[in-house]
Amino acid sequence: MTSYVRPSIDVPVFRDVDGQVIDYGSRWNGSPPEDTYSVGTHPERFAPLHLIADTLITHLRETYDVEVTERVEVAADLIHPAYHDVVRAVRIQPNDQTRASLTLVLTAYPGVYMHAGLLHDFHYPVCGCDACDSTWEGEADDLERQVLAVVTGNYRERIERGRHPWVDYVFTHPDGASSGRSRAQDLPADRLKAARSILGDLSDGWTAWPRSASVS
Repeated sequence: MTSYVRPSIDVPVFRDVDGQVIDYGSRWNGSPPEDTYSVGTHPERFAPLHLIADTLITHLRETYDVEVTERVEVAADLIHPAYHDVVRAVRIQPNDQTRASLTLVLTAYPGVYMHAGLLHDFHYPVCGCDACDSTWEGEADDLERQVLAVVTGNYRERIERGRHPWVDYVFTHPDGASSGRSRAQDLPADRLKAARSILGDLSDGWTAWPRSASVS
Protein backbone atom coordinates (compact mmCIF):
# COMPACT_ATOMS: atom_id res chain seq x y z
CA MET A 1 0.00 0.00 0.00
CA THR A 2 1.37 3.42 -0.94
CA SER A 3 0.42 6.92 0.14
CA TYR A 4 1.44 8.39 -3.22
CA VAL A 5 -1.27 10.41 -4.96
CA ARG A 6 -0.98 11.68 -8.52
CA PRO A 7 -1.00 15.49 -8.60
CA SER A 8 -3.84 17.37 -10.21
CA ILE A 9 -3.00 17.97 -13.87
CA ASP A 10 -4.22 20.83 -16.05
CA VAL A 11 -4.76 18.61 -19.09
CA PRO A 12 -3.42 20.23 -22.26
CA VAL A 13 -5.59 20.34 -25.39
CA PHE A 14 -4.11 20.26 -28.89
CA ARG A 15 -5.78 20.86 -32.24
CA ASP A 16 -5.00 19.78 -35.80
CA VAL A 17 -4.71 22.09 -38.82
CA ASP A 18 -8.51 22.07 -39.17
CA GLY A 19 -9.01 23.20 -35.60
CA GLN A 20 -10.29 19.84 -34.39
CA VAL A 21 -9.18 18.56 -30.99
CA ILE A 22 -6.60 15.77 -31.39
CA ASP A 23 -7.77 12.67 -29.54
CA TYR A 24 -4.37 11.22 -28.66
CA GLY A 25 -4.47 7.50 -28.02
CA SER A 26 -7.38 6.97 -30.43
CA ARG A 27 -6.24 8.61 -33.65
CA TRP A 28 -5.85 5.63 -35.92
CA ASN A 29 -8.29 2.96 -37.01
CA GLY A 30 -5.91 0.19 -37.97
CA SER A 31 -2.35 0.96 -39.04
CA PRO A 32 -1.19 4.59 -38.84
CA PRO A 33 -0.18 6.40 -42.05
CA GLU A 34 3.39 5.71 -43.12
CA ASP A 35 4.40 9.37 -42.94
CA THR A 36 3.52 9.58 -39.23
CA TYR A 37 6.39 7.35 -38.13
CA SER A 38 9.00 10.06 -38.62
CA VAL A 39 6.92 12.94 -37.25
CA GLY A 40 6.42 13.98 -33.64
CA THR A 41 4.00 16.90 -33.39
CA HIS A 42 3.12 18.43 -30.03
CA PRO A 43 5.75 16.71 -27.87
CA GLU A 44 4.72 19.28 -25.24
CA ARG A 45 1.70 17.07 -24.55
CA PHE A 46 4.05 15.05 -22.34
CA ALA A 47 4.84 18.04 -20.09
CA PRO A 48 2.64 16.66 -17.26
CA LEU A 49 5.23 13.90 -16.83
CA HIS A 50 7.59 16.45 -15.27
CA LEU A 51 5.07 17.36 -12.58
CA ILE A 52 4.42 13.69 -11.90
CA ALA A 53 8.15 12.95 -11.65
CA ASP A 54 8.61 15.92 -9.30
CA THR A 55 5.79 14.62 -7.10
CA LEU A 56 7.24 11.10 -7.06
CA ILE A 57 10.64 12.47 -6.03
CA THR A 58 9.08 14.41 -3.17
CA HIS A 59 7.06 11.37 -2.09
CA LEU A 60 10.11 9.10 -2.05
CA ARG A 61 12.24 11.68 -0.23
CA GLU A 62 9.62 12.14 2.50
CA THR A 63 8.49 8.53 2.86
CA TYR A 64 11.63 6.38 2.72
CA ASP A 65 15.01 6.22 4.44
CA VAL A 66 17.10 7.29 1.47
CA GLU A 67 19.95 9.52 0.39
CA VAL A 68 18.96 11.99 -2.31
CA THR A 69 21.47 13.53 -4.70
CA GLU A 70 20.23 16.22 -7.04
CA ARG A 71 22.50 17.56 -9.73
CA VAL A 72 22.65 17.27 -13.51
CA GLU A 73 25.74 15.04 -13.29
CA VAL A 74 23.79 12.09 -11.85
CA ALA A 75 22.19 11.72 -15.27
CA ALA A 76 25.37 9.74 -15.97
CA ASP A 77 23.71 6.88 -14.05
CA LEU A 78 21.80 6.16 -17.26
CA ILE A 79 23.20 3.25 -19.24
CA HIS A 80 22.74 5.29 -22.41
CA PRO A 81 22.79 9.12 -22.37
CA ALA A 82 19.54 11.04 -22.74
CA TYR A 83 18.73 12.19 -26.27
CA HIS A 84 17.66 15.63 -25.08
CA ASP A 85 19.06 18.27 -22.73
CA VAL A 86 18.77 17.36 -19.06
CA VAL A 87 16.82 19.88 -16.98
CA ARG A 88 16.78 17.96 -13.68
CA ALA A 89 18.41 14.76 -12.44
CA VAL A 90 17.83 13.16 -9.05
CA ARG A 91 19.32 9.97 -7.62
CA ILE A 92 17.38 8.36 -4.76
CA GLN A 93 19.41 5.68 -3.03
CA PRO A 94 18.62 3.48 -0.01
CA ASN A 95 21.56 2.83 2.31
CA ASP A 96 21.66 -0.89 1.55
CA GLN A 97 22.84 -2.55 -1.65
CA THR A 98 20.05 -5.14 -1.48
CA ARG A 99 17.66 -2.33 -2.41
CA ALA A 100 17.58 -0.88 -5.90
CA SER A 101 18.36 2.79 -6.34
CA LEU A 102 16.43 5.05 -8.71
CA THR A 103 17.61 7.96 -10.81
CA LEU A 104 14.98 10.16 -12.45
CA VAL A 105 16.14 12.39 -15.29
CA LEU A 106 13.84 15.08 -16.66
CA THR A 107 14.61 16.25 -20.19
CA ALA A 108 13.73 19.25 -22.31
CA TYR A 109 11.76 17.07 -24.75
CA PRO A 110 9.77 17.08 -22.31
CA GLY A 111 10.12 13.55 -21.01
CA VAL A 112 11.48 11.45 -18.18
CA TYR A 113 14.16 8.77 -18.06
CA MET A 114 14.46 6.37 -15.16
CA HIS A 115 17.51 4.30 -14.27
CA ALA A 116 16.43 1.49 -11.95
CA GLY A 117 18.83 -0.77 -10.11
CA LEU A 118 22.04 -1.48 -11.97
CA LEU A 119 21.47 -2.26 -15.62
CA HIS A 120 18.19 -0.85 -16.90
CA ASP A 121 16.89 2.46 -18.23
CA PHE A 122 13.24 3.24 -18.94
CA HIS A 123 11.86 6.08 -21.05
CA TYR A 124 8.61 8.02 -20.74
CA PRO A 125 7.46 8.33 -23.41
CA VAL A 126 9.05 5.30 -25.02
CA CYS A 127 8.36 6.99 -28.35
CA GLY A 128 6.58 10.26 -29.06
CA CYS A 129 6.05 9.91 -32.80
CA ASP A 130 2.59 10.49 -34.26
CA ALA A 131 2.30 6.85 -35.31
CA CYS A 132 2.71 5.56 -31.76
CA ASP A 133 0.01 8.02 -30.63
CA SER A 134 1.12 7.85 -27.00
CA THR A 135 -0.70 9.79 -24.29
CA TRP A 136 0.77 11.44 -21.24
CA GLU A 137 -1.72 9.51 -19.11
CA GLY A 138 -0.50 6.13 -20.33
CA GLU A 139 3.13 7.11 -19.87
CA ALA A 140 2.38 8.46 -16.39
CA ASP A 141 0.71 5.18 -15.46
CA ASP A 142 3.85 3.28 -16.46
CA LEU A 143 6.18 5.68 -14.66
CA GLU A 144 4.23 5.53 -11.41
CA ARG A 145 3.74 1.76 -11.50
CA GLN A 146 7.39 1.06 -12.19
CA VAL A 147 8.74 3.50 -9.59
CA LEU A 148 6.43 2.06 -6.94
CA ALA A 149 7.32 -1.51 -7.94
CA VAL A 150 10.99 -0.72 -7.29
CA VAL A 151 10.42 0.80 -3.87
CA THR A 152 8.11 -2.01 -2.72
CA GLY A 153 10.61 -4.73 -3.66
CA ASN A 154 8.76 -5.88 -6.77
CA TYR A 155 11.59 -5.38 -9.24
CA ARG A 156 14.13 -7.94 -10.32
CA GLU A 157 17.21 -7.89 -12.57
CA ARG A 158 19.04 -10.99 -13.73
CA ILE A 159 22.08 -11.78 -15.86
CA GLU A 160 21.90 -15.15 -17.58
CA ARG A 161 24.85 -17.51 -17.58
CA GLY A 162 26.63 -18.53 -20.75
CA ARG A 163 28.86 -17.10 -23.44
CA HIS A 164 26.22 -14.78 -24.89
CA PRO A 165 23.93 -13.99 -21.97
CA TRP A 166 20.80 -11.90 -21.87
CA VAL A 167 20.03 -9.38 -19.16
CA ASP A 168 16.44 -9.47 -17.91
CA TYR A 169 14.18 -7.33 -15.77
CA VAL A 170 10.75 -7.98 -14.27
CA PHE A 171 8.32 -5.61 -12.58
CA THR A 172 5.55 -7.25 -10.56
CA HIS A 173 2.37 -5.22 -10.08
CA PRO A 174 -0.83 -5.92 -8.14
CA ASP A 175 -2.61 -6.67 -11.42
CA GLY A 176 0.15 -8.41 -13.38
CA ALA A 177 3.74 -8.05 -14.46
CA SER A 178 5.92 -6.52 -17.17
CA SER A 179 9.33 -7.63 -18.32
CA GLY A 180 12.01 -7.21 -20.93
CA ARG A 181 15.52 -8.21 -21.88
CA SER A 182 18.60 -7.00 -23.72
CA ARG A 183 21.88 -8.52 -24.83
CA ALA A 184 24.67 -8.31 -22.28
CA GLN A 185 27.09 -7.37 -25.05
CA ASP A 186 25.17 -4.12 -25.56
CA LEU A 187 25.86 -2.96 -22.00
CA PRO A 188 29.04 -1.29 -20.69
CA ALA A 189 31.44 -4.06 -19.66
CA ASP A 190 32.42 -2.38 -16.39
CA ARG A 191 28.80 -2.03 -15.30
CA LEU A 192 28.02 -5.60 -16.23
CA LYS A 193 30.98 -6.90 -14.25
CA ALA A 194 30.07 -4.87 -11.16
CA ALA A 195 26.44 -5.98 -11.37
CA ARG A 196 27.19 -9.70 -11.54
CA SER A 197 28.37 -10.03 -7.95
CA ILE A 198 25.56 -7.90 -6.54
CA LEU A 199 22.72 -9.50 -8.49
CA GLY A 200 24.13 -12.95 -7.80
CA ASP A 201 23.30 -12.44 -4.12
CA LEU A 202 19.73 -11.33 -4.86
CA SER A 203 18.04 -14.58 -5.84
CA ASP A 204 14.62 -13.16 -4.95
CA GLY A 205 15.21 -9.77 -6.54
CA TRP A 206 15.65 -6.35 -5.01
CA THR A 207 14.13 -5.86 -1.56
CA ALA A 208 11.69 -3.18 -0.40
CA TRP A 209 12.92 0.23 0.67
CA PRO A 210 12.82 0.96 4.42
CA ARG A 211 10.40 3.66 5.42
CA SER A 212 11.63 6.80 7.11
CA ALA A 213 11.45 6.73 10.90
CA SER A 214 9.24 9.83 10.76
CA VAL A 215 6.49 7.97 8.87
CA SER A 216 6.88 4.44 10.26
